[in-house]
Amino acid sequence: MKIATFNINGIKARLPALLDWLDEARPDVAVLQEIKSVDAAFPRDPFEERGYNVETHGQKSFNGVAILSRLPLEDVTRGLPGDEGDEQARWIEATVIGERAVRVCGLYLPNGNPAPGPKFDYKLDWMSRLQTRARALLDSEEPAVMAGDYNIIPQDEDAARPEAWARDALALPEARSAFRRILNLGFTDAFRAQTHSGGHYSFWDYQAGAWNRNDGIRIDHVLLTPQAADLMTDCWIDPGLRGREKPSDHVPVWVELEA
Repeated sequence: MKIATFNINGIKARLPALLDWLDEARPDVAVLQEIKSVDAAFPRDPFEERGYNVETHGQKSFNGVAILSRLPLEDVTRGLPGDEGDEQARWIEATVIGERAVRVCGLYLPNGNPAPGPKFDYKLDWMSRLQTRARALLDSEEPAVMAGDYNIIPQDEDAARPEAWARDALALPEARSAFRRILNLGFTDAFRAQTHSGGHYSFWDYQAGAWNRNDGIRIDHVLLTPQAADLMTDCWIDPGLRGREKPSDHVPVWVELEA
């Protein structure tokens, strides 16, 4: 089972590029972030024509997550538990039925800037709720994947210029500590399980020629429960899409499971 997480930065702006990528790469499951569309306006037809089941949790103009799957989906839920008043569309999960059932959770974690401030407080609160959901996934003792744009630079080696991000909500100690608390529950950072060196990024800003200078950061992550980690055969970042016409500022991160 090949799963890719991809912050597409707008389904309408990126639809042709996204369809080209799906035709070329043919993920079994694509977990999308920042679709920036309400559910009713999401362009389902071209994905369904390609054999994908489509599940969305959308929001007008910003946020929004989706799961595209060529395999059957069951038990789809939307919204991160823990705050019924949270109206931001940042979480979707479903069970993907391959050779083995895998619970796939797609997330778009809050950015948190400017920090300190209410947006950073919301980010930390959201991560606390994520930790609670992550613990429940572990308790299920089933293969589960939490994939998406975490808006977290875990360590300095995950940025080309870590000093430029030292005061940013993506790298502040409180945010990094919240991420580590989730990892330390028993999750595996799939990419770091395969690749230990620095210089690997999943996001390059549109400004100041960041892509041409490889001035990137790694903020898109795939976390695996032990049962999913046992099934992993590979994990990699696909930077090539960033150099194409009208790209997203993110690129896909892939994980392959024996499932």
